[in-house]
Amino acid sequence: MCIKPMLDNYKVILWDFDGVLMNSNAVRDLGFEQVLSNYPKEQINELMLFHRKNGGLSRYVKFRYFFENIRNEKVTEEQINALAQQFSSIMLQLLRDEKLLIENSINFVKNNCDKFEMHIVSGSDGKELNIICNAIGIAKYFKTISGSPTPKKELVKNIVINHQLPASDFCLIGDSINDFEAAQANDIFFYGYNNIDLNTHGRKYIDSFDLN
Repeated sequence: MCIKPMLDNYKVILWDFDGVLMNSNAVRDLGFEQVLSNYPKEQINELMLFHRKNGGLSRYVKFRYFFENIRNEKVTEEQINALAQQFSSIMLQLLRDEKLLIENSINFVKNNCDKFEMHIVSGSDGKELNIICNAIGIAKYFKTISGSPTPKKELVKNIVINHQLPASDFCLIGDSINDFEAAQANDIFFYGYNNIDLNTHGRKYIDSFDLN
């Protein structure tokens, strides 16, 4: 059952970015399709299925999966990094757009940034994400903005360790099973948002941040 969030129980809120704060998933799809446009369409389609199922994983993991699991060929770190750089150039061009922000969640962030300590933990590239958030004027609401290539489980772990607070003071809000797994691995609470498939298996789900 979808519920109103009971966020007053927490001191620190960790936010996923894509699909939670910004409607950027379609742009991310386009990035993979453009970067890999010289490869067979059916292989790209297979990657897109993996990509959409694993929204919280980094592009580095997804490009490696494309070559090693779909094409069954070796790929070097240099090749992965080159593809990731092409992908980042496309993202920086298309995502510096305030119109892509998700109004419901962003309004909550703006109205409650003095009440909670907030962080962004994303599967997207960390440097790229900081540029985007600064460009669209939301970086000031978050104490840290972090992303890949560090895995999300480690990003969450680092924030929890750096606070002298019990795990029960933290929650993570995300739209993918990888977000749930990152929260679970660090023994903090998880709320699903903007992906009704997460409204299962005992996970709490936010259908709106409007608490009125």
